[in-house]
Amino acid sequence: MAAMANNPKGYANPHLLIEPAELSGLLAGPDAPLVLDLRPAEAYAAGHLPGAVHLDLFGISLIDTDPAPLKAFLWILEHLLASRGVTASRHVVVYDEKSGMRAARAFWALEYFGHEHTRMLDGGFGAWHAGGFPAGTAPVTPESTSWTGTPVADRIASYRDVWDRLAATDVVILDTRSDGEFHGTTVRAARGGCIPGAVHIEWTTNLRPDGSFKSADELRAMYEPAGVTPDKEVLTYCQGGYRAAHGYLALRLLGFPRVRNYVGSWKEWGDRLELPTQLPNS
Repeated sequence: MAAMANNPKGYANPHLLIEPAELSGLLAGPDAPLVLDLRPAEAYAAGHLPGAVHLDLFGISLIDTDPAPLKAFLWILEHLLASRGVTASRHVVVYDEKSGMRAARAFWALEYFGHEHTRMLDGGFGAWHAGGFPAGTAPVTPESTSWTGTPVADRIASYRDVWDRLAATDVVILDTRSDGEFHGTTVRAARGGCIPGAVHIEWTTNLRPDGSFKSADELRAMYEPAGVTPDKEVLTYCQGGYRAAHGYLALRLLGFPRVRNYVGSWKEWGDRLELPTQLPNS
């Protein structure tokens, strides 16, 4: 019963999320985590968690996952995280307005770089505010570090990784975009449609109406009937790797051992005319 009380949503990896009340207690202690606010600058300025450092990664995307540009992109992410105070030993909590894709992208990046103590604030700033916890408006100046990560190669995918797995029976390609993008009626690259054989589960369906993550049972009820099961390797994608990171986190909560974020996502795949595409039901 005690374990269930500490994990009411029944996750295999409950430590990847943190509730506002627990975070509030930690912020008052001697080993307070580094808190990263991933919202736009104007939202941060209007009110943020005590001591939170601002880091807006939105728009930092990659449209070419060949080795050289991928290496440069990852260096930028690593540098930005270090510039906001990330170290190997200090715990990190990321948040945005809800349990959203901006914070999920930062969560994925930290996990890719091997950071072992990264959590997302479940429900984000909305849950913090709803709980009556204090917020401040004074900007927090980060203390830059010399941190460098230890990349975990099997948490990222390039277009070649996806291409090589198109016919694999133990792999699922998970499309986390909107219905219009998946069906090709909303075109955001040279071509519309989806990666052949992709399973479509829009990222927003991971969340409850209050912006927090659904329970493990609710998530499994969405993913398992679609063939997204923990015995398979799952490659997530969207337009630029943000919504895909949200799918990555949802599956990590469920304990999936093999999940990769295809960071180039549809913008790269749809623009590379040599790669196959598909319109669902065609």
